[in-house]
Amino acid sequence: MKILSRLLLPIAIIGLLSVTSCKKLGIGGGGSGDVGDVSSTTGWDYNDPENGGFDVRPYNEQETGPGLVLIEGGTFVMGRVEQDIRYDWNNIPRRITMASYYMDETEIKNVDYREYLYWLQRVFQSYPEVYKKALPDTLVWRRRLAFNEPYVEYYFRHPAYHTYPVVGVDWLQATDYCGWRTDRVNEQILVREGIFDPNPNQVDDDNFNTDAYFAGQYEGLVRQNLENLLDGSERSVQLEDGILLPKYRLPTEAEWEYAALALIGNSYDSPERIYSRRLYPWNGHYARNDTKRDRGLFMANFQRGRGDMMGVAGYLNDNAAITAPVNSYWPNDFGLYCMAGNVNEWVLDVYRPLSYTDVAEFRPFRGNVFIDKERDADGNIAEKDSLGRIKWVEVTDLDRYNYQKADNINYRDGDLQSSIVSGAEYISENEERGSGRMYRQGKSKKTGTDWISLVNDESRVYKGGSWRDRKYWLVPGTRRFLDQNNSRDDLGFRCAMIRVGSPAGY
Repeated sequence: MKILSRLLLPIAIIGLLSVTSCKKLGIGGGGSGDVGDVSSTTGWDYNDPENGGFDVRPYNEQETGPGLVLIEGGTFVMGRVEQDIRYDWNNIPRRITMASYYMDETEIKNVDYREYLYWLQRVFQSYPEVYKKALPDTLVWRRRLAFNEPYVEYYFRHPAYHTYPVVGVDWLQATDYCGWRTDRVNEQILVREGIFDPNPNQVDDDNFNTDAYFAGQYEGLVRQNLENLLDGSERSVQLEDGILLPKYRLPTEAEWEYAALALIGNSYDSPERIYSRRLYPWNGHYARNDTKRDRGLFMANFQRGRGDMMGVAGYLNDNAAITAPVNSYWPNDFGLYCMAGNVNEWVLDVYRPLSYTDVAEFRPFRGNVFIDKERDADGNIAEKDSLGRIKWVEVTDLDRYNYQKADNINYRDGDLQSSIVSGAEYISENEERGSGRMYRQGKSKKTGTDWISLVNDESRVYKGGSWRDRKYWLVPGTRRFLDQNNSRDDLGFRCAMIRVGSPAGY
């Protein structure tokens, strides 16, 4: 027994040292991003010109951008929790894992979008079409047999609707807004850090853009550039410094659904155990608050029944004839408002009925188009045929297979590239790629033109239910789609951002 103890003791010490080492180096997601002053690989000093001058700055964790809330990732069952009353079979349950990310606390407000338009009009003085292209379609309020003209005129511009969600914005406009927001937030960070002076006189192409700044194509009103730790000289901020934030963007469908369900609120009884799934962003199968203080009040803004948008005078059940302010009702367990009802919300994904059976188990998404690299997903060089269509030429002398140029929107969904068999020609002159080939319905006998399904490469998913939807659409697992160029009076959006580093912070 004593001999065994002597053998176990060194093993235990070695194990303790191993755990300590892993913790110190941040292995497995623990610890900070600060690697110290000396390389653990070579033993050379960082930021020392006598040792080569490798510039490494200390870094703790990602700053939370304006308006964002951290959504801690994890595994959950994505898809149907309510009966499929339309029998679409487009949300088959599937267990996936989400990495941590950030999400807007609320939907984008009218005042937020007007700030965006003001900036576009002020800066792009020689390109008025940029401003006009970004304008929301206020005519979405019009109905043939309804008096909605006051909303056409007042909803977007009047201060009474400052904090109401912006509507009439198509998917492309929402995406452009996210890009603009990225640049404005990062520009303000540079001002805050004393690197830039504020420049309200930016005109046309001379305006701050994050990608252009990293590429050295924008200088700005420099107050004092970042100090070079090697010799005290100045240089511009680089991605490796960790000062600027990642890009704002639309959330993926999986991110939106995970954030809406907020199952973190149902896992506190036991670690790694969710004791109850949710039908809505709150517990229960009903849409009324069950707390003693607010019992009976509606949890979301939706249409209770035919012609009933807000209940009876004197006791308005959701207190909103159309939309409501974006911070109305109660936040879910992630602290997000109106993840059910008020307005539907655009997400990043291209719609396909069977995406749930095809997408990856980690951070699922349909919509990847790789355009920066030179090869397809199999390492083949892309060329075009005589009609200008892409074909793939097989090569053998590849030096790097991860350089890809590929359109994965239609991957595993019947597109030509996914159905190629070994030894077959990649493409012929009479075949086409993409959703046109998949969803062509033949020619109309009356007009002779092709009938194409609404499911195509420009069909985008939207989720959440709205003020004019029945309760069924408030279930986060339900999904619908719309052409990315279209807009509605019950469709808005919110932004998301990746989380870099530790999933939960330090």
